[in-house]
Order: sequence, then structure tokens, then C-alpha cells
Amino acid sequence: MIEESKERVLAGGMITFAEACELYRCDDRAALLAAADEIRLRRVGNDIDTCCIVNARSGRCSENCKWCAQSAHYVTHINEYERVSDEEALSVARVSARQGIARYSLVTSGRKMTAKELPPFCNLYRRVKEETGVYLCASMGLLGKEELQMLYDAGVRRYHCNLETSSSYFPSLCSTHTSEQKKQTIRWAREVGMEICSGGIIGMGETVEQRIELAFELRELQVVSVPVNILSPIPGTPLATIPLLDEDSILRTIAVYRFVLPDAVIRFAGGRMRLSEEAQLLALRGGLNGALVGDLLTTVGNGVEQDGKLFDKAGYRWVK
Repeated sequence: MIEESKERVLAGGMITFAEACELYRCDDRAALLAAADEIRLRRVGNDIDTCCIVNARSGRCSENCKWCAQSAHYVTHINEYERVSDEEALSVARVSARQGIARYSLVTSGRKMTAKELPPFCNLYRRVKEETGVYLCASMGLLGKEELQMLYDAGVRRYHCNLETSSSYFPSLCSTHTSEQKKQTIRWAREVGMEICSGGIIGMGETVEQRIELAFELRELQVVSVPVNILSPIPGTPLATIPLLDEDSILRTIAVYRFVLPDAVIRFAGGRMRLSEEAQLLALRGGLNGALVGDLLTTVGNGVEQDGKLFDKAGYRWVK
């Protein structure tokens, strides 16, 4: 089953949802990871794709996403502010460029940024591009075409909007917006000329089938970058006491995502710090080819130097 599916993907074909579920539950995990790694090597190569984010507006979000520390519906004691200072955001961009991090994104809390709120952020993007030349990404909620066009005109070339989980499970986790609204923003971002970065969080109580359903929805949306976040339950949120997803489930999910999305950058994102180094290496040799590096939105990420050693150990090239 593993070999047949691998050869079909390498020949340009696609696996079905039923096959993906069967792959996930196969007895030989080592063979599954090895096949995913071969697909990764032959379809996207051996370079690691890196990105960093700046928490550009924090907290007081109107949405009630059950996993999120930034929701105003929960008490999580995070640092709240309306807009990061230009100097702080520029400093992160300069340091990231020196470290060889390829992509840079401003991330804002809230349902969406309005056209009236965007100009200072657009000006900041122009300064970042002029000073560093890094590839610009943005994650600013459920934008419409007008706002997306403003970002594109400021130099942003990739828009990030996580589906977070499958459409069938999303209503259990959030009632203030829908998966379809996220998908519409993604379609509009593509219409204005942007690439799409979209993934999700695993370990929020979803079934294996729902986790795999997300991968197929991302494939349908032609997503080029897929952040895989692992839930780190945050005190004060409704998911604070949910059991942690085990490392075997995480590794199998990543491998199956490579079968479903052979040409995407599948990247480590939030939550990986709680994995053992062995598990992180197995993931990097089992389908992953990207990583969000540095600190994250409301949690601390891996150090860049530490990540560089990990990528070297996994056999990746980090082009700087």
C-alpha cells in the first residue's frame, strides 16, 4: 500500500481520502516516513524553507476560537497592544535577514484589519522591503479584496489564513466565523496575485479523519505553504485541559500530509518545542521541508541557532 501510493504520487497522481486514512493507520511507521521523505526529496528538494513572524497587534480579538490566547472571550493574561512599533518590527526584519530567514510576516489579532487601519502597516512593509529585501507575507484575518490589494501594492506576495481544522470540525471550535469565510479570503488573495499559506492546528480533539480532511481541503485550495501547528493548551482557554497529542500521531499526520500535498512547503510551526529532538528529526525526515523559526505569537519558539543545528542534523540545506 505505501509503495503503490508513493509511486503514484511521484508519477504525478493523487491518493484518495480513503487511501490517506489507510496510510495513516499502516503498521510500518518507519516505511511510511521513509516514503514521505522520498516524495519530499523528489518533488521539492532538500532546501529548508524558513519564515518568521511579528505579533503586530495583540489581544482583544472579537472571535471565540477555543484554542486562542488572543480571544477577548477568555482570560489568558497576554500582553495586549494595538500596533507594534515600527522600530521593533524593523529590528526583527533586519536580524532575520542577517540570519538567512527567507520570509517575514506581520500577524494581527482580530477578525480582520480594515482599509482604514492598514496604511501604517503597508508603510511598514515598504520600509522592510526597502531595507532588507525579504519576501513579505501577511496574516491579518478575513480580509476582502480591497484590503488584500492594498497589501499587494505594498509588496506583500503571500497571504496566510489558516483553516485551522477541517470544515466538519470547525463549528465545534469557533462560532463567530466559518471555514467558508476563511476560504473566501484565500480565494480573493489569490485573485489579487498572492500565494497562499494555510494550515492548521492538530490535537484539538479532532478525529484522524478530520485531520486528513483538512489536508484535502488545502489541496483543493492550491495552498503552497502548510504550517502544521501542534496544540499547546493555554490556561484560560476552553482547550486548556485537552490531552496532548502523542508523537506517533503527529509524525503520521505529517507523513500523510506529504502524500496528499507533495509539492507544498509543509512547515513546523507552533507547538513543536514540546517534541523530543528525536521526534523533530523524524518529522524533518518524514515529510516536512519548512519551519517557522524564532519566537511565535504568544509562546516562545526555538532559537534560530538551535534550529540551524537541527536542520543540519536532518541533512537539509539552509540557503542563506
